Amino acid sequence: MRKTLGALAACPLFEGVDGEDMRPMLDCMGARVVDVDRGGVILSEDGPADRVGILLSGAARVQRGDYDGNRTIRAALRPGDLFGETFACAGVPRLPVSVEASQPCRVMLIPLSAITRTCERACASHSRVLLNLLRVMAEKNLLLSQKLEITSRRTTREKLMAYLFAQARRAGSGCFTIPFDRQGLADYLGVDRSALSAEIGKLRREGVIESERSAFRLIDIKDGLQRYGG
Repeated sequence: MRKTLGALAACPLFEGVDGEDMRPMLDCMGARVVDVDRGGVILSEDGPADRVGILLSGAARVQRGDYDGNRTIRAALRPGDLFGETFACAGVPRLPVSVEASQPCRVMLIPLSAITRTCERACASHSRVLLNLLRVMAEKNLLLSQKLEITSRRTTREKLMAYLFAQARRAGSGCFTIPFDRQGLADYLGVDRSALSAEIGKLRREGVIESERSAFRLIDIKDGLQRYGG
């Protein structure tokens, strides 16, 4: 439990919550922790949309498949990230996406009803969690708008560069690591993997980027930010 409480310190849902209040509050909320192997499903598409998840360790992806078997990645999750809260708060009966472990991971699942109801003690920490939940949802709306801006670009090159410069801004540096392999990045951008790999190779040869697997370095950040939405 001590390791779990330590991992929750990185979760924005519990920002500002006193450590001494954390354990009894989680018990009150009926939180449970589960371990999931790589490739395992944490939340199933068409499953009930009534829980909030927190990634404690490892990595996971929010994704959706279509009738042809194509996969679109909505988001890559890192330790401390929340998932499922938007659909749970929207009151939809079934999840339109699935959450899958891209690495072995540990997650905490909390019924939304336990977060939104006032606990018997009406403690200040519980009220803080509710405020944090509203902030997290607002921030995710901004990220969704950013993704729509990226994927609405016309060419694979424009989508890729817009994404890379968005990651550079987030990292505060021209050197950063993205949470995707090549197939995952193609799925996130909604482009063909071969076309994406060819574009990355072309950008390397042109001296625009340097890359090694998921690590990237942008050569001319100032020019790129002007061209790709800085």
